[in-house]
This record gives sequence, structure tokens and C-alpha cells, in this order.
Amino acid sequence: METLDQFRKIFQNRHQYARDWKARTGKQVFGYLCTYVPEEVIYAAGILPVRVLGSHEPQDVTEPHIYTMFCPFSRDILAQGLQGRYNYCDGIVYAHSCLHMRQTFASWTKHVPMKYQRYIFVPAKVQSPRAEPLLTKEVADFRKSLEEFTGKPITDKDLDNAIDVYNTNRRLMRQVYETRRGEQPLISGTEATHMVLSSMVSDKAEHNKLLEKALKELPTRKDLPKPGTRLMVISSILDSVEFLELCEGLDAIIVIDDVCDGTRYFWNEVQPMEDRNNAIALRYINRPACPAKDWEKRNRFPFILNLAKEYNVQGAIVVQQKFCDPHEFDIPPIMNMLKDNGIPSIFLEFDITVPVGQFRTRVEAFLEMLQLELV
Repeated sequence: METLDQFRKIFQNRHQYARDWKARTGKQVFGYLCTYVPEEVIYAAGILPVRVLGSHEPQDVTEPHIYTMFCPFSRDILAQGLQGRYNYCDGIVYAHSCLHMRQTFASWTKHVPMKYQRYIFVPAKVQSPRAEPLLTKEVADFRKSLEEFTGKPITDKDLDNAIDVYNTNRRLMRQVYETRRGEQPLISGTEATHMVLSSMVSDKAEHNKLLEKALKELPTRKDLPKPGTRLMVISSILDSVEFLELCEGLDAIIVIDDVCDGTRYFWNEVQPMEDRNNAIALRYINRPACPAKDWEKRNRFPFILNLAKEYNVQGAIVVQQKFCDPHEFDIPPIMNMLKDNGIPSIFLEFDITVPVGQFRTRVEAFLEMLQLELV
């Protein structure tokens, strides 16, 4: 389907997209390092926020800057900065998630000069009653710093427009994911991931038009994805489309996910409030949690289980970026929870590059086991 291919092209040509957008609008572009960055504030300032993503290519430029025992994603995206692949960005923004990404941001700001840089503190314990006022103040300070940088006020009307554009994108993505619930999903997991990743690196208003077009075309789609064993993927960032293609080339289809560039990115909206800063802060506090933010009630667990049940998942692939401590802490209880609810799972560990041969063998064996259990 041609419209679906446009999402893939935006993601694959994301650097050129940003350069072209900058040239035709005359506006600025910011890179951001974590999905806890309140993009609405950047967008309200007339700036395009783009997620800094990895290349999954071998590199040898980060060793003088961060430890090799840091997660591969943090090393990969730092390499992108050091190699100048984001030299079209006018600023870089990071919302605190983990030590590895914090060091990536610190190294980036030291060695990759940009006109604007901002660290936003996001509480680790978002369930704390103190998290809301703290993050509201952080959003307000961020808003003020962007006003000083651009020399223009960010009005409530500007924020309302940005919130509407972003909420529309989230709503449309939810509708797209609904098309994967049925016995015959209308899009594959790979195609859905292209849609989310492209939304992270493009103007959301333009992306919304593409989503609306895709949703109109999907019910009459002729080249439907091949049905197979229904899988869920659980991970941190999983921008390696090659891995998803591998899985879906083995008589399987990924129908749902719990990943940073999937449900956790778009699942909930900003709810209207008189204080826009507070409304935005609450959205990021209440979003499906990253393990680095889920330290008390473990809200991630019922969220994952509900998705698995709602999408009739037959098996789960649990993926860890090597050395990712927050996810590593979560994985054993998540796999036990899935097992207790009759959902088999397999654990895979990523480094920067995808070990295609090894993963193919393990996923094939997992799928064969599932087929035997389903007979």
C-alpha cells in the first residue's frame, strides 16, 4: 500500500526530511533524546522536535566519551551526534530517564556544539505526590527558556494548538493499532513501527494527514499481511526494523507492543486544564511507564498484561538492550507474569547490530514450540 510506504520513506530518510522541512519553513529543528521530553512545548515555540535514533552500525567514536558497558542505544545515538548526522539541529533536549542516557546528553552537549541545550528533570518516582508540582515547574521553566531563546512568547493559544496536533496524532495512532486486534490484522508490526518512528521525526500536522489517509484506505487493503502466530514485543527503544522484519518473515505477526517507540509513546493524551503546564506534566506522569519511572505500584505490569489479552497474544518476545539496568530489573517478573497467564515468552538481548542468524534460529525454535502447544 503506497501510503504505508510513505511512513517507511520518512523514517529511512529522516535526516533529509528535517533538512527539507527547515528549508521550506525557515524554522528551527531540535533533537531530543527521550520520549519523556514534552514535545508539545517545543512545537508550540514553532520548532520541530525530532527523536534522535540509532543507526545500528558498528562505530568506534564513543569510547573516549562513555563506557562501553553503557547500553548500545546510548552509545549509538551519541555516535550519531559525534559523526555529525544531526548537524542540522539547532538544539538538543533531554528529559532524565537513566544514567546512561544522562551521560550521552552530557557528552553530546560538550562535543557537539548547538545553539540551545536543555536538561529536564523528570522524577524517577512518578507516583509520588510531589512529582506533579515538580514536573509542572520543569515544564514552565522549559517554556520560559524557549521563549528567551526564540525571543517570542509561547501563549496558551500556541500550547493549545500544539496539544491538539499531538493529541490528534495519538488518537489516530490508537485507531491504527485497533486494526491489529482482529483475526486478520490490517497492518503488520513492521508497518506499525514505521508509522510511529516516522511520527517521531516529522511534523505531526503533516503526519496526521498521512494517518487519516491510511485509515481510510486500510479497510479496502488488498495486500494484507500474512497471518501467523500472534506475538507481542516488550522492550525499551526498538528502532531496529530489521529485527521486526525477521520475526514477521517466520510465519508470525507482531500485533501489539510495549516499547518506547510504540504504545508507550502515544497511548495517552494531554487532558484539558486551565494550567497548560500542569496538563502537559500530568500527561507524561500518567503515560504508560518506562521501567525507570515505575518504582512503586508497578503500573507497567497490568498495562502489558491487558494489552496481551486484548490483542489475543499467543507469545511474547522480551528484548533487552544489553546493559539496560531498568529493563533488566523488570524482565524476570514480567516473564513470570506472562507465564502465569498462559503466555509463553522468549528473552533476546541486543547490542548495536542485530545478530540476524542467531535471532532467526532462536525465534524459529520459539515459534515451533508455540505451534506444538497450540495444536
